[in-house]
Amino acid sequence: MRVTYPVRLSLLSGFELVIDGDAVHVPTSSQRVLAFLGLHIRPQPRTQVARSLWREATDQRAIANLRAALWKLHVIRERVIVARKDQLSLCGEVSVDLAEVLQRARELLDISCAGGTDQPAAPAELLDLLSRDVLPHWDEDWVVIERERVRQLRIHAIEALSVRLRRQGWHAEAVEAGLAAVAADPLRESAQRVLIEAHLAEGNAADARRQFESFRDLLWRDLAIRPTPALDALMARR
Repeated sequence: MRVTYPVRLSLLSGFELVIDGDAVHVPTSSQRVLAFLGLHIRPQPRTQVARSLWREATDQRAIANLRAALWKLHVIRERVIVARKDQLSLCGEVSVDLAEVLQRARELLDISCAGGTDQPAAPAELLDLLSRDVLPHWDEDWVVIERERVRQLRIHAIEALSVRLRRQGWHAEAVEAGLAAVAADPLRESAQRVLIEAHLAEGNAADARRQFESFRDLLWRDLAIRPTPALDALMARR
């Protein structure tokens, strides 16, 4: 049974804070504080939060900026942030969509490593969740680093989802997952491979050949390299 939390913080596809079913307006500086805490599981030292969010400022100015950002949360602050003397963290009643993505992705990878082939529940919903990027329009270093870490995990999980769907005979869904993996990183051979394998499993050798040739041309045009012998061998057998 899924637990319903009274406060929901969304960091995928953009920032949103919902309290008791209503979206709440959050000033930009306060959004940054909540997002930083949402990207970190453990409580964070105040000085670390301040220095990370206001890197160009002196420590004194950064701490002052953090204090102001917390004050701007006003009456909702106690609903979202636990503020101790030296540390900050999100309240226990706050759910973060990123945490769900990480959990679902790791579950997929754990099952894949164990050789599981059970049909995942609600594959379309799961694929949609795994296809969302972390705060895509934010360009600060602390976001960019975390976004890339999560992106790598998401793509691995989408590839694993495609493989599981293919093995269960859900070929259309496997192709869709493969397309999502390729869309996330067109130059990634493992993503291209699961898509090609899904096409082949469905009996669509022509689609598999077109995908392979498109990938081969893209690799040569962008990186001046060719697909690995393993991918060549997969196509040579067809």
